[in-house]
Amino acid sequence: MLELVLCVIMILSAILALVQKDLLKTAILTGFSGGAMAVLFQILLAPDVALTQAIVGAAIIPVFIALAVKKTQREDS
Repeated sequence: MLELVLCVIMILSAILALVQKDLLKTAILTGFSGGAMAVLFQILLAPDVALTQAIVGAAIIPVFIALAVKKTQREDS
């Protein structure tokens, strides 16, 4: 049952990330998807993959997306 809930969270956050206009919200939703996937890997007894997914998918990639958005925003005059 928990696996199904995590799959729904992953799918919904990925779809919401695709349709967002605000790119910072997209970065946050990408982190939700990565975090849910890390928990799912932990439940499926793959702790090494879960740790890697938690570090990369839930932490590093959303931070890189947020930094890229912040660096490329146009300043209003």
